[in-house]
Amino acid sequence: MNNQKLKNISKCAVMAAVTAVLSQIIIPIGPVPINLAVLGAFLAGFLLSPLWAAASLIVYMAMGVVGIPVFAGFQGGIAVLLNQTGGYVVGYVFTALFTSLGNKSGKFYLAAAGMAVGLLICYAIGTIWFMTVTGNGLAASLSVCVIPFIPFDILKGVCAYFAGKAVNRQLKLSKQN
Repeated sequence: MNNQKLKNISKCAVMAAVTAVLSQIIIPIGPVPINLAVLGAFLAGFLLSPLWAAASLIVYMAMGVVGIPVFAGFQGGIAVLLNQTGGYVVGYVFTALFTSLGNKSGKFYLAAAGMAVGLLICYAIGTIWFMTVTGNGLAASLSVCVIPFIPFDILKGVCAYFAGKAVNRQLKLSKQN
């Protein structure tokens, strides 16, 4: 195995673990808690290439599916993905992927657009799944699953952008030394 592949696998594993830890920081506000898993997806997008960013969130999901309690509230198992919030967990993969795609140019507005597209896909998958599981309509689902989260997710995106820049700057400096 070459050195670069090993580095990518290591970064992927670290971001899956970071997302697992961030998922445990929750504010229970209703059927869908606020947590920092989206921050983990954004960070993966800023620190990894698109495929590795998506892979890190797939690894995170796989850990949860096999029963490791990585999902919000220290939950694990396939039942979590099948419950009312499971679609949002699946959506994290797209959040990481599109954040990374937007970040490739290094321009803030493209990174922000990538985050927004990824988050909208996450909201769409999660809300459709929430509606399917609960039987709620679109307006009711948006009012509990999306609208309360928008300001927090924007804040998470801003934090991830600056944290990602700082980490990448430190990684470049350590390569030079």
